[in-house]
Amino acid sequence: MKGKQLSIKTIVAIGIGAAVFVILGRFAVIPTGVPNTNFDTSYGFLALMAIVFGPVAGGLIGLIGHALKDAIFYGTPWWSWVIVSGIVGFLIGLAAKKINIESGIFNTKKIILFNVVQIVVQAIGWFAIAPTLDVLIYAEPANKVYLQGVVAGGLNMVTVAVLGTLLLSIYAKSRSQSGSLTKDV
Repeated sequence: MKGKQLSIKTIVAIGIGAAVFVILGRFAVIPTGVPNTNFDTSYGFLALMAIVFGPVAGGLIGLIGHALKDAIFYGTPWWSWVIVSGIVGFLIGLAAKKINIESGIFNTKKIILFNVVQIVVQAIGWFAIAPTLDVLIYAEPANKVYLQGVVAGGLNMVTVAVLGTLLLSIYAKSRSQSGSLTKDV
C-alpha cells in the first residue's frame, strides 16, 4: 500500500501546478474569435508537470486547475472541458516513464515521442470528448462545440509543441545526466 500513496512532493506539485494553471489560464491567453475559445499557454505548463510528476499529478493539475479557473473567472466550472483537461494531463503523464526527463536527456527521439503523444491525446480530448460532452451535458449545438473543440485542440497542440517542448528541454538541462561527474545534492 505504501508504494501507491502520493508523495508530499507530488501533492505540493499538484497544488502549485493547479495554481499556476489558473494564473496562466487567466492572464496568459489570447482570444481566438471563436466564442469561449482561447490560445491558452496553461497546457504547455500542464504537459511539463505531467511529464515531471506523472499521470496522477498531471490529471489532478488539469482537473483542479481548470475547475478553479472556471469557478473564479466565470462563476461556474464548464465540466465537459474541465474533465478533458484532467484526461489530457493524465494521458500525457503516462508517457513520463518512457521519456524519463529526470535522466537529463531530452533528445530528438524523446521530443518526437512527447509530441506524438500530446497530439494524439489532445485530438481525442478536444476534437471528440469535450464537444460530445458539451452536447450531452449542456445540450449545446453540435456545430458550435465541435468548431470550438477543433480550434482549442489545434491551438493546444501548437502550444504544447512549442512551449511544452521548450520547458521540458530547459528542465532536462537542469538534471544531471547519468554517468556525469555532477553529483546531485
